[in-house]
Amino acid sequence: MDGSLFFSVGEPSGDLHASNLIHGLKNLAGDFGLNRLETRGLGGSKMASAGCQIDYDLTQLAVVGMLEVLPKLREFFRVADLAEAILKRERPRAVVLVDFPGFNWHIARRAHQLGIPVIYYLPPQLWAWGAWRLKKMRRTVDHVLCNLPFEPQWYAARNVDVQYVGHPFFDEVASKPLDKRFLDEWGQYEGLQVAVLPGSRSREVENIWPIQLAAIRELASRYPRTRFLVGAYRDSQCQSCRRRMSTADQQLNIEFFVGKTSEIIELADCALMKSGSVSLEMMARGTPAVVTYHASRTLYAIGRCLTNLNSMTLPNMIAGETVMPEFLAVGSSSKATEQVISAMDRLLGDADARDAQAQKLRALSAQYAQPGASLKAARSILQIISGSLASQP
Repeated sequence: MDGSLFFSVGEPSGDLHASNLIHGLKNLAGDFGLNRLETRGLGGSKMASAGCQIDYDLTQLAVVGMLEVLPKLREFFRVADLAEAILKRERPRAVVLVDFPGFNWHIARRAHQLGIPVIYYLPPQLWAWGAWRLKKMRRTVDHVLCNLPFEPQWYAARNVDVQYVGHPFFDEVASKPLDKRFLDEWGQYEGLQVAVLPGSRSREVENIWPIQLAAIRELASRYPRTRFLVGAYRDSQCQSCRRRMSTADQQLNIEFFVGKTSEIIELADCALMKSGSVSLEMMARGTPAVVTYHASRTLYAIGRCLTNLNSMTLPNMIAGETVMPEFLAVGSSSKATEQVISAMDRLLGDADARDAQAQKLRALSAQYAQPGASLKAARSILQIISGSLASQP
C-alpha cells in the first residue's frame, strides 16, 4: 500500500522539526505496511531536503502579531486556497499541522470539511492564551501530538484526543553533530564568553537586538575580558545587527556568526537570549541564561486580557519556577534593559550563581530533555494513516 501526507508548516523552527518528522516517517513506513510514503505541502528548505515536495515556502511569511499579519493577509488567503486545491485533487491520508496556528486553523477547517484527518504536531499553547480556541480544536483537529509534559492532562481534561510525544528540539540537540573545529578554535578563550541570541524572525531581531546591544555596552565596561558571541539565524539578520552598531561599538569584544547557535550555546558560560524554543536547548546543554522579549503597548494590553501566563520561558514553565530570569520590554525598552543588565551582571560576576542555574537546568534536562519525539510522533501518525488505509476499499 502507498500513503501520502500534506504538511502545513510556517515557522523556521517548525521547518526543522517537520524535516526530522519526515525522516522518521519514511524510516518507519515499511513497519506499517506502506510501500511508499509521499509528503508534500507548505514548508521550508529543510523539509525539502528531507524529501518533501514544497508547494509554497510558507516560512517566508513567518510573522508576529496582527500588525505584521495585515499587510500579508491577501497572500495568506491565496496560499490557503492553493492548499485547498491540492487537498481536493490529491486527497492525502492526513494533514499534519506544525505550530503556526493563525494560518493553520484555516488549513484545519478546510481539510476537515473535505473529510481528511487533521493531526496537530507542536500544537498552539491554548493553555497559555486563547483557550476559547478549544472549540476550534475539537471541531477541526482529530489528533493532537503534544510536546510539553503538562499538556496531556490539560488537553485530556478538555476532551481533546491527545498523545504526549516529547519535544523534538531535544532530538535536534542529541542528533546534531557540533562543529569540533569551531569549538576548539573559539573555546580557547581565557575570559568568560556570553552567547547572544536575538531571535530567528527579522522583526524580533529588530526589537531585541537594541536591548541586547545596550546591555553588551554596559557589561563590556564592567567585564572587559568578556567576549560576546552573537548567533544569527540568517546572514541578513547578522548584517542588520552590525548596521545598528556605532563607530564606538566596533571596539567591543563581539563576534558574529550565522548557523552556529548550538556551538555558541555549548561554548558559552552564560547567555543573553530572546524568549523562544531555543531556551530548551539552553536547558538541554545546561547553559545559564537571561531571557528578554519585546511587545508593543497595544499587543501587551491585548495580551493581558487574553493570556494566562506567569512565564514566557519554556524551562520556567516546565519547572514551575523562575530558573531563567526573564524580562519583558513593553514599548520603551529602557527598564527591561536595566533589568537585563542587572541579571547578567549577577551571572558574570558570581560563578556560584552561574553554577546554581546550570544545576537546575541540568536537573530539568535529565527529567524532560529526552530525545525520541520525532520517532514517537512519526509512529503515531503512521498508526493513524495505516488505519485509514486499511479502511479504504
